[in-house]
Amino acid sequence: MRLTGSLLAGATLATCAFAQIPPFQPDGQPDPDYAVPEELNLAYAISFALDNNFAIRQAKERIRQQEGIVLEVKAREIPTVSSTAAYSRLDREISSSGDDRNWSLGITARQTLYSGGGVKASVQSQQLALEAATLQLQAVIDSALLEVRTRFYNVLVTRERIKVQEQNTELLQRQLLDVRNRYQAGTVSNFEVLRAEVALANAQPPLITARNNYRLAIEELRQSLGFTTSDSASVGRIPEFVGTLGFTPVSFELGSALSSAKARRPDLQRLRRLEESADRTVTARRSTLYPDLALVGSYDWRKAPGSNSFNDARDGWTVGLQSSWAIFDGRATKGRVVQARSQLEQARLSTAEAELAVSVEVRRALSSLQEATELAAASKRVIEQAEEAVRLADARFAAGTATQLDVLQARTDLTTSRLNQLEAYYRFNLANATVRRSIGLPDEEVDARR
Repeated sequence: MRLTGSLLAGATLATCAFAQIPPFQPDGQPDPDYAVPEELNLAYAISFALDNNFAIRQAKERIRQQEGIVLEVKAREIPTVSSTAAYSRLDREISSSGDDRNWSLGITARQTLYSGGGVKASVQSQQLALEAATLQLQAVIDSALLEVRTRFYNVLVTRERIKVQEQNTELLQRQLLDVRNRYQAGTVSNFEVLRAEVALANAQPPLITARNNYRLAIEELRQSLGFTTSDSASVGRIPEFVGTLGFTPVSFELGSALSSAKARRPDLQRLRRLEESADRTVTARRSTLYPDLALVGSYDWRKAPGSNSFNDARDGWTVGLQSSWAIFDGRATKGRVVQARSQLEQARLSTAEAELAVSVEVRRALSSLQEATELAAASKRVIEQAEEAVRLADARFAAGTATQLDVLQARTDLTTSRLNQLEAYYRFNLANATVRRSIGLPDEEVDARR
């Protein structure tokens, strides 16, 4: 149990690491009526999810369930005490001895001395299953926090897309105003005005879509956080999301990443615990081939013949050994052993399959990170070039050496470049978080507070 306790402490350390935690009811359950905060940053989102994400809460309950199973199995290791009592009264007409009452009391203690190793193996199997449940909690936490981080990034990127589209619309409005002034001055035709109006109208659908995507991103984040409330005042409120999508290149060495994943991934460690648990189960199933032996002691109080008084009761103790041996059970034990060995082999195959899948996952995550890094680096240069192109197009148009189409194309290219940079930064941050999870590292917000 010492190992289980350390695993559970590691899995729940993140929960205690944050100072900003949501309110709780007196029974220890999260309060469902949260007020929407004025500001919401990634750190608070992570801490909130640790306490309220439904997948994490369910994984914690599975640990409690397994703890109950361990207690149930360990009961066979310690003495059991039971009591019996009986009282009966007969009609004197049918009583052969003349006694119309009969009663007895007894207390019996039983301690298993030998069970073919079945009790010990069963306890070890369930303790390993408890450790597996604790590791599953850590795996669920890692997955849930990656989802929260991903959806928080999605909120940030959709918010920035709105700004880009608004900037584009503002530029096109200024362009339309400039063209109208030129038209009134007689330097351009009505066709140029019409083209500017069409460009401005075409900029509206992407802006409307960006705003809708932002609203949907907020709802997806709320689902990942486990944020539920019945407070009508909070239904329409939206917090100010604090944070930006930055770009700071990072690198991971493939060999070290693969080794880290194999050693630290909680889902792999869980499968190894389940494999060990299945091995103990084989021993437990085979134990019924051997006899069991138990020490039994009891103390009884019985009614004395011819007297109904409790003071005349006879009492005394009994101590002895009890043993049973299923010499032949129709090969039922052999069938159970065959099943247990098959489950053990399946557990081994599951572990090997998962190790291969993790190896592929790490390689893909590193490849995606490399791609995202290159795209993010390239997008910075493109933005600078696109801004310079807009400046030159405006200057040439003012000098009469460029057409309005050239200006519109330059501004369209600038908008596209800004959107591409947002997408590149979003993919880089997401790829970095995905690599950390794939190699078994905790979320950065959690790791920073340990």
